[in-house]
Amino acid sequence: MAKTKKKPDKRLYDALRDRGVRKKTANRVAKALPAKGSKSPTRAHRIADQLHTAADSIRKRAGGGSRTRSKAAKKAGRVAAEGLVGVAVDAGTGAIVEVNSETDFVARNDEFKTFVKRAAELGLTTGGDAETLLAKPYEGDASVSDTLQALIAKIGENMSVRRVAALTVNPGVVATYIHNAASPELGKIGVLVGLQSEADPTALAALGKQIAMHIAAAAPIALSADHVPAETAERERAIFAEQARESGKPDNIIEKMVDGRMKKFFQESVLLEQVFVIDGETPVRKVIEKASKDLGKPVELVGFLRYAVGEGIEKEDSDFADEVKSMAGH
Repeated sequence: MAKTKKKPDKRLYDALRDRGVRKKTANRVAKALPAKGSKSPTRAHRIADQLHTAADSIRKRAGGGSRTRSKAAKKAGRVAAEGLVGVAVDAGTGAIVEVNSETDFVARNDEFKTFVKRAAELGLTTGGDAETLLAKPYEGDASVSDTLQALIAKIGENMSVRRVAALTVNPGVVATYIHNAASPELGKIGVLVGLQSEADPTALAALGKQIAMHIAAAAPIALSADHVPAETAERERAIFAEQARESGKPDNIIEKMVDGRMKKFFQESVLLEQVFVIDGETPVRKVIEKASKDLGKPVELVGFLRYAVGEGIEKEDSDFADEVKSMAGH
């Protein structure tokens, strides 16, 4: 006899979707838990009834699931930690933008990629301000924000323009590099590098791209030791001092130990002191000095920007369906 395929409880499924649970997970939970009204006194049934009661409450607070409710608003609470970084360059100015989605699948969507690319281009004139970018006209009467909300409603995932920044050099070039590229301007890691110089722009661009590749790989925290935030340097020094004191050595020796460890910290963490990944031996500072000689004009590395998709966003790794099953004693 063929086994009857269990259907998910629709009310529980709808309530979970309203809470931001993804379709697949909501379907699994609604199938896994028994329907309301069962006489079996198991813990699973009691939890199911509690969830059904919560489902009714959620739907009441949501206005009965009215279709007039914004689709985008329904999805706003979901964690969006995937997406793409986009870069754009024009006349000595570069812009970089991160747009997040919930899944990598959406990050491969052509409409999403078109939106990120256009957002980066518009970011060239925003001064690095996300609110200004969102208010800019995108197409026709629609702003960037309007277009994003329409995309959320169409694709069915939460999305956000997380951050945008710009870098301008005159004279000189802003070079770019995209790692894990979805297209020449879009990828998982994006880098802008500003080289100020009157040297040949083509040669500068080639040097800038190599430095940008280094930045993508080495992830420096600042341009130089002077650019490291004071609180970061103080925290590292305090940690090194505590470690050195455990050696039991005199204070004057401890001070020298801390100075040595701070020097190593800067060599590993700041761009100009890092070893250039392209040759594995030359500090980036020396690479710039050599370029100045080779190109016959002074070259100054004036700044950089590095974005990696989702960095700093706390991602949810738990499986909601498995958690509910566990609670129910399955």
